[in-house]
Amino acid sequence: MSKRIIIDYIGSIDVTPTQINESLKNNNGKLIVSGVMQRADSKNQNGRKYPIDVLKREATNYKESFISEKRALGELDHPESQVVNLANVSHNVLDLWWQGSDLMGRIEILSTPSGNIAKELLKAGIRLGISSRGMGSVKELGEGTVEVQDDFEIVCWDLVSNPSTHGAFMAPKLNEGVSASNNNKYSKINSLISEIITVMQ
Repeated sequence: MSKRIIIDYIGSIDVTPTQINESLKNNNGKLIVSGVMQRADSKNQNGRKYPIDVLKREATNYKESFISEKRALGELDHPESQVVNLANVSHNVLDLWWQGSDLMGRIEILSTPSGNIAKELLKAGIRLGISSRGMGSVKELGEGTVEVQDDFEIVCWDLVSNPSTHGAFMAPKLNEGVSASNNNKYSKINSLISEIITVMQ
């Protein structure tokens, strides 16, 4: 099987202007959001299933080769390319970690032209999707499902306008400068989202 570009719409950044302003104020002017980047061993809306061992390998490689060197860049919208176009970079992935079968991530929206567009869209209440871009082959499993094979390589995660998987949300990173009442509010929201995700799985 030949390798080709594999694009999947995974999560979405769904934050209020107030949350964005608090994140900017409490992170030295940086807008940092976190949430689900990829989901393993589950059929997504594109009919693809990613084995967890393949995703774990690629997440580890991505952290070691890109995040650690501060070049885990992504674009605003998806190009049909294996290369990240620096002229269109909008964000940088700061970290990846696992919560069960969900690959979580934290990204910083950069002050580049594309990053500023993304930031203003979020401030206006526009929901932006999180979408993976990689190279690999797939195997038909039947019933409209294909499985991503062991030759898969992650290229990056992009910000897109397309609809995303239900139940996967990103929220701004808030440091200890945020009041306890605000932290409690976000904890309740995160707990509710986790319950919704659990019911839908």
